[in-house]
Amino acid sequence: MNHILYPVEELTESMDAKASIQIKDAMIRTLLTDSRKLSDMDQGLFFALKGRRDGHTFIEEVYNAGVRSFVISDPDFDHIKFKGCNFYLVDDTLKALQNLASVHRSKFDYPVIGITGSNGKTVVKEWLYQLLAPENNIVRSPKSYNSQLGVPLSVWEMNEENDLGIFEAGVSKGDEMAALAAVIRPTIGILTNIGEAHNDGFDTLEDKIAEKLKLFEGVDLFIYSCKYLNQYTGELPGTNKFTWCYRDKADLEVFDDEVLEDKYQFLRARFNDTEVEAVIPFTDQASVENAIICWATLLALGYEPEEADKRLEKLVPIGMRLELKTGINYCSVIDDSYSLDLSSLAIALDFLNQQNQHSRRTLILSDLPGIDSPEVYEQIHQMIENKSVDRLIGVGPLISKYGHEFSCEKEFYESSEDFLQSFPSIKFGHETILLKGARAFEFEKISQLLTQKVHETVLEINLNALEHNLNYYKALLPKGKKVMAMVKAFSYGSGSFEITNLLEFNKVDYLAVAYADEGVALRKSGTTLPIMVMSPDSMAFDAIIENKLEPEIYSMRILEEFVSALSRKGHKDYPVHIKLDTGMHRLGFMEGEVEQLLEYLKDNKSIHIQSIFSHLVASEDPEHDKFTEQQINLFSMLSERIMELYNYHIIRHISNTSGISRWPDAVFDMVRLGIGLYGIDLSIRDKSPLQTVTSLKTSISQIKQIPAGDTVGYGRAGKMPDGGTIATVKIGYADGYSRKLGNGIGSMLVRGKKVKTIGKICMDMCMIDITGINAAEGDEVIVFNDNIRVEDLAMKMETIPYEVLTGISQRVKRVYYYE
Repeated sequence: MNHILYPVEELTESMDAKASIQIKDAMIRTLLTDSRKLSDMDQGLFFALKGRRDGHTFIEEVYNAGVRSFVISDPDFDHIKFKGCNFYLVDDTLKALQNLASVHRSKFDYPVIGITGSNGKTVVKEWLYQLLAPENNIVRSPKSYNSQLGVPLSVWEMNEENDLGIFEAGVSKGDEMAALAAVIRPTIGILTNIGEAHNDGFDTLEDKIAEKLKLFEGVDLFIYSCKYLNQYTGELPGTNKFTWCYRDKADLEVFDDEVLEDKYQFLRARFNDTEVEAVIPFTDQASVENAIICWATLLALGYEPEEADKRLEKLVPIGMRLELKTGINYCSVIDDSYSLDLSSLAIALDFLNQQNQHSRRTLILSDLPGIDSPEVYEQIHQMIENKSVDRLIGVGPLISKYGHEFSCEKEFYESSEDFLQSFPSIKFGHETILLKGARAFEFEKISQLLTQKVHETVLEINLNALEHNLNYYKALLPKGKKVMAMVKAFSYGSGSFEITNLLEFNKVDYLAVAYADEGVALRKSGTTLPIMVMSPDSMAFDAIIENKLEPEIYSMRILEEFVSALSRKGHKDYPVHIKLDTGMHRLGFMEGEVEQLLEYLKDNKSIHIQSIFSHLVASEDPEHDKFTEQQINLFSMLSERIMELYNYHIIRHISNTSGISRWPDAVFDMVRLGIGLYGIDLSIRDKSPLQTVTSLKTSISQIKQIPAGDTVGYGRAGKMPDGGTIATVKIGYADGYSRKLGNGIGSMLVRGKKVKTIGKICMDMCMIDITGINAAEGDEVIVFNDNIRVEDLAMKMETIPYEVLTGISQRVKRVYYYE
């Protein structure tokens, strides 16, 4: 598992770079692209990529961390001041990274499977890994690394000990696939499907198909479904082709299917003029199609139909997401135990390192499947040392065998059963625990023991989507403008430190909370970002000062009381934020009060004005644009009058979420991003570029057959004149599901189908009409997600999305996931 080491000369040639070399014997093993995710610094090569952030601005930080080799594209960058380093100057750092990965790929002649399509790429890749692993040493893309950056990082993991590669590639517009094809160079190509995803990036469906097919130019074998390419007029790639289709002529023609025991799909097909069959342990349409693609691949690769059937029946679901949960004894548990390899371990360790809520970090790690190598376990030791892991709990004979490689606090168990038996005597408390195990070790049993048992209704928070939304708004801002993220009200119901850790990791500039106790909680969880308190009161001043929080000053009373508190404690130049009332008429100094404020501030040395701000009333509504313009102009005028008193820079901000979208001239120095982080922007009327962050899920407790004429629930409000089937689900108004959503006003999803509530909403549960749906007790029920949107619920409740999100009870379990 030792990666090829690349010397200076080869790097220079591979990247077509101009090199400034101070370490002539340097060797490179690891590619680094993110200053927050560094490892193997001695043999790492940092690429200063240009995107939403310019990687050149982080070189000093990376240098201080120990990296000594850099790829840059700015010819004016002052690299001379960095002593003992190698710098490679290229035209485009991303292209240089892709070129280097392409050179690396050329050193291996074993088969490589390339996968693309609109959906299902990651699932097909992971299932093929399961199906082909018994006789192959496979390198594959970690998680869904299929982008212009993810593909070269994936291919870089190819090694001489592998004998098969499986890589996925994704494109969202034209002229993207050629670069990925040059890196992957597949010998076998799989097209999963052609769907609606990324339609906006192509003029026609034909253009979209042609772009995806560029991945397969020159492949020996191309596997695809006729139904997706029947209308395509271009030339199909592949020296050899293998087709599959439902009830249509193909090499694998599926002509019959049947659901068995509500959990298996029995498939019958024709292959080589013979009837073949397969049993797949899934029944949903997407999983069945993905499994058929895998079936076709096995047959195309020469596996006997009986062997293919045997392997397909053992497929297991792909848990592609890393979950952060509340654990026992005040712990946080990161569950990423669906698979284990070095690449996915590195990703999980980065996420662990991102968590600040506990000072202690523990890794529970199983053997790497099939790898008995001291070099590999020494590499793992270096990885966990770089990420400041305090304790390692190893599970398995191999990691126990190489336990001497690890220098941190450590303990080892020969098997999961040994660990589970010893669990009562193992101490866990006030720490973040990462679970990372190969599937054979059944770490889900360990997760069940470590995870706090709470209410079965769950609010899932997609941290990838939140990160996407943050970056969407950052991209709208001119360079150098700051972002204050609003995390008041438990981050709009989504959590506190779990959200702020991600925001801090993504380098927002400020946080804002409503009350001091929210800020104190964030400080205790390790947040170091500056925090503005929007509704301070005199009783909280001591806590504000002790925790280095920064109060909003909205009136002369608050200003005088806070200055008095500062004087008692002997503080000077304490940061505060001056709130101006430009039309909201909630809190803030009105225009007529500014002269009194200026007179007071003139000789005051206790405070330092960090920012001046105001709040837009209706930035999302074109009807009130004239009023919004008046607010912006008044704010500009009043803030300038205050700034004239000082010879230092004062930050100004007035834009909220909709202000960022609709009022680019009102950015000033900083913006306040609130509900837009969670995928809701009331100013966006058409198809939103934002992603849904929260999904509320519950489950069916009981199913009943109701006779004709019977009623359901309190007050006999739910009427069923024709009878039918109802399900009682575990959510009620005490969980935040409003009583206004009863009697058919609200809808939920059961097995992908929308059903209505029936009867009144109870405190802890409610009933839904599932007549005609083949549901079972224990089935998952979706209360809201990207199909039943929060905005739709808010409309039915005659309220706003803010109230829906913040109204979700604290007894509802929050689960955070990162894919």
